[in-house]
Amino acid sequence: MNKSYSSIILSFLILLPLQVLVFRNFVIYGYGFNFYYLFCLLLLPVELSAITGMLIAFATGMVVDLFYHTLGIHASAAVLLMFLRYFWLRINGPRSGYEVNQFPTIPNYGFSWYLTYALPLIFVHAVTVFLIEAGDSALIGQSLLRGLITAIISYIFIVLTQYFFFKKAR
Repeated sequence: MNKSYSSIILSFLILLPLQVLVFRNFVIYGYGFNFYYLFCLLLLPVELSAITGMLIAFATGMVVDLFYHTLGIHASAAVLLMFLRYFWLRINGPRSGYEVNQFPTIPNYGFSWYLTYALPLIFVHAVTVFLIEAGDSALIGQSLLRGLITAIISYIFIVLTQYFFFKKAR
């Protein structure tokens, strides 16, 4: 097993328990949540196939759903995120292209690229979670607001993690 796959496994082993034990209780006025576990999914290699990514997302989402008691809401939103990620990476590619076995992170591709890569995907995930949870189209405004606040909070935590724990690419 090479270094990149062991890093991914280690991130899952650290971030999933953090999500379900610590960030589960991190709520700002009932509107802003922190879906920090999305960092695991966004960190997966670019060359990963869409099917493999969606299977990993389903398993990750089911673990979160198990602790949140949400009956597949996070799993379905995570699968949607990984489905869209496959196409979004092709549309949003850097000018020089993607490097093989390099993580899609800020140190590797820059802050502006990461902003356009991660924030829309996190927003779609959060809005999906809140729309499914609401179960009514009358609450679409509230779901969009909660999704926006949650996406911003999650993105800030993910970016801070990268600045603290990832070293600059050479």
